[in-house]
Amino acid sequence: MVDQIPNLGRESEMLEELGLSSISDLFSNIPEEVRRNNPLPLPPPQTEEEILEDARRILGANVDLDSRPSFLSAGLVRNFVPAMVPMMATRGEFLTSYTPYQPEVSQGMLQAMWEFQTMVSELVGLPVANVSMYDASTSAAEAITCAVRVKGRKATQPDMVYVSDLVPPHRMSVIENYTKGVGISIQKISHKSDGSLDLRDAERAKGSCAVYIEQPNSLGVLDSGILQIRQSIGEFTSLIVGVDVVSLGVIEPPGNWGADIVVGEGQPFGIGPTGGGPIYGIFACSSDYLRLMPGRIVGQSIDSAGKTAYTLTLSTREQHIRRHRATSNICSNETLIALMGAMHMAMLGPEGLEKLALRTLSSTQSTMSSILSIDGVELHNQNTDVFREFAVKLPGSASEALISMDKSGVLGGFDLGQWWESMSDTLLIGCDERTTDADINALTNALRDWVMEETS
Repeated sequence: MVDQIPNLGRESEMLEELGLSSISDLFSNIPEEVRRNNPLPLPPPQTEEEILEDARRILGANVDLDSRPSFLSAGLVRNFVPAMVPMMATRGEFLTSYTPYQPEVSQGMLQAMWEFQTMVSELVGLPVANVSMYDASTSAAEAITCAVRVKGRKATQPDMVYVSDLVPPHRMSVIENYTKGVGISIQKISHKSDGSLDLRDAERAKGSCAVYIEQPNSLGVLDSGILQIRQSIGEFTSLIVGVDVVSLGVIEPPGNWGADIVVGEGQPFGIGPTGGGPIYGIFACSSDYLRLMPGRIVGQSIDSAGKTAYTLTLSTREQHIRRHRATSNICSNETLIALMGAMHMAMLGPEGLEKLALRTLSSTQSTMSSILSIDGVELHNQNTDVFREFAVKLPGSASEALISMDKSGVLGGFDLGQWWESMSDTLLIGCDERTTDADINALTNALRDWVMEETS
């Protein structure tokens, strides 16, 4: 296919200068098996009606989370977004806006961004928040590099970061991508059999730049022990906590028990899972990290007439294009999606958020009780509190159980063997505020049928 590129006049001269004889030679370093040597098998030209018909047919093959009982989460959640949110977000003032570098013409957008920061700050119990990141994984990675910038020079373990062993692989991969090139070393902190963090093992982190943990963790475990983690790691080391934002409606904000930076997935507020994106991540910190935090910050000030005014503050556009000298390479972010989150949070208010969290907690407990009534199914982490998710051990392969339940019309959860090979018999079941008794019965019956076949 590359040889079919039209002659551009001086093509032969350029190839000769490069010491090549053909365009194919130019791409010779691309493996043969991934080259496209034949034209794409595209249909002939279509009318608009034919294109739409084909698009509907192809999209109709997708199974969305609302088409059947769904217990799939593992990082992104099924949620209910009020119709008012997309209606407001698609107003031209928001939808067509870009980064408001000219505050005199962007006061509405800037105020909305400032309100988002304020709500995130109050939610996590820290004084400063930015206008969002790409997702929870980039938030976590940026928090780690931020902590190293702040603590690195005075640390007794310079450029050393300790991370919970239960951080999911996809997030760990992003963290490694961020840290490997700048010389940051990562050590893992182990967990006990009940899923709680081993605080004695965490003592190794004293004098390091940062510790990153999650509450609840990737198995859904709410670990009350980590409220004392500051005593284990000391006052110097930065404590970074990843959160389920909805859980903060019922549990203590990390800023209240020693967190220096709080990150998380903002997606439960404002937007559905959307096939993995676009979504947004939250990032909040204490004032010690303010000038070295990533992303953009909106500040509240007054104008020349003494009226309240808003503007981007503390970092300029140029900061984000200074390559290796920049605080962060995140320049654009998911501002429109973050504003959808702000709209959703504003509609909920404190009482609404508490009710949302209680609904999720209640559905989790109801689902867990029902599933544990099945002979042969047991809780992976015994005697623990959970939120949204819980892991169960099965008398066989979790992937086979999911295939069986899918035939019964149920999305039964996530096979943890995809993350950790040793957990191939463990199923992660996720719940949300939309989980109904009928959903729980369908899941329980489908899983019980599979267990009976597996053990007969």
